[in-house]
Amino acid sequence: MGAMLDRMEPLLAAMPSVRSPEGHVHFKNKMMWTVAVLILYFLLTNVQIFGLSSESLDWLGMYRALLAGISGSIVHLGIGPIVTASIVLQLLNGADLLGIDTSSARGQVMYMGLQKLMIFVMIVVEAAPNVIGGFLKPDSAIALQFFGGSMATVSFLIFLQLCIGGVLIFLMDEVVTKWGIGSGVGLFIVAGVSQGLINGFFNWAAVKDRYPVGLIPRLFAIIGDGANIIEYYGLDILALITTLIIFGLVVYAESTRIEIPLAHAAVRGARGRFPVKLIYASVLPMILVRVLQANWQMFGLFLSNLGITILGKFDGQNPTNGIMYVTAPINSPSDWMWWLTDLGHPIWEVITRMGIDFFVMIVGGAIFALFWVKTAGLDSSHVAKQIQMSGMHIPGYRRNEQVLVRYLDRYIPRVTVIGGIAVGLLSVIANYLGVVGSVSGTGLLLTVSIVYRLYEEIASEQIMEMYPFMRSFFGKE
Repeated sequence: MGAMLDRMEPLLAAMPSVRSPEGHVHFKNKMMWTVAVLILYFLLTNVQIFGLSSESLDWLGMYRALLAGISGSIVHLGIGPIVTASIVLQLLNGADLLGIDTSSARGQVMYMGLQKLMIFVMIVVEAAPNVIGGFLKPDSAIALQFFGGSMATVSFLIFLQLCIGGVLIFLMDEVVTKWGIGSGVGLFIVAGVSQGLINGFFNWAAVKDRYPVGLIPRLFAIIGDGANIIEYYGLDILALITTLIIFGLVVYAESTRIEIPLAHAAVRGARGRFPVKLIYASVLPMILVRVLQANWQMFGLFLSNLGITILGKFDGQNPTNGIMYVTAPINSPSDWMWWLTDLGHPIWEVITRMGIDFFVMIVGGAIFALFWVKTAGLDSSHVAKQIQMSGMHIPGYRRNEQVLVRYLDRYIPRVTVIGGIAVGLLSVIANYLGVVGSVSGTGLLLTVSIVYRLYEEIASEQIMEMYPFMRSFFGKE
């Protein structure tokens, strides 16, 4: 594959990209860019796809908060193509099939170019089944009014709008990454989940029964009606407790770390610490696991819509039998609490589904955490090189990069796996018990962690604005 990538180098180097800043971007400017992109994102979520029928099916419904896309809008695909492209590249890079040396400037350019090319491919790959598979249906009235009844033309326009929305999300992610704070992917997830949480607390609409679906108005309505609180509010109390516990556990896990002591080789008395957090790889690998499950479910639903039911049948977007049912993720208590509702499946099938979901989340969390650490340059070799270049060393050890790598190997790989397993376990528990709003446990987990890291990054940016000399130490210039 290396030879093929060498031939593709001119194409990879010429991939469209947001221009990087030439110098330091002031903190206020970073905040302005971040807020501007966030406002643009909210505006795009309200731009509806032209020509879309009200009978369309949203197969991503259960993943909406996680993938940061709004059903029927121009950003319908959300961050799905970006994350899927990342999965493919991480698997190829983890298996050492790419043959790209990301430690060199040329290798970094090729890798970033390949990632962008893969994102554009995934935008088309994920947009096409939505139209061809009949998920997003063209409106016959619009086809008759504007295109002489040609449904194919309206379908093509829907496909084109999906692709445009996917490209816009990709470009906005680049703007935030290069000119703002954090990443666009994280920002969009926080925006989507926050909307879901606000809706879960304050929505006055009655959906599943005669009472409002929002946590607060529902409580007042039930009390005012004199109804049974346990019957009508029991699962809501469980969701609220789970939400608070997950919030506390994630904040605790983010603040739990092993600190490796460092000393400066040239400046006597100058000391520091390199923190290896319990959630060292962050919770973003959970997105990779969930997107992998979402793509598998989309594949099964696509086949089912074409009349191929060898993997299982679907009722709307929900699998009803076969392999697709037992491999479907658990998203709420109603997916597995057979004693509360009739699931229509024998208990052994429900338990099998729970076991597979548990296994995928735990093992997938550990595996993708390792891939993420290597791809993001957080593994022992990259960290050792960064420490070496900063002029720091570990007191009591020779100032040698290989010595640093061996020392860091005692902690980073083990903490990465433990953190990946812990995040997977938290995500499973949150999904099984349910959380406030239709955000899923994984979405809540991601949001709390992303917001906590944004807080740390903002604090770091403010410190470096006050003490500019620290920017060179942290590699910000």
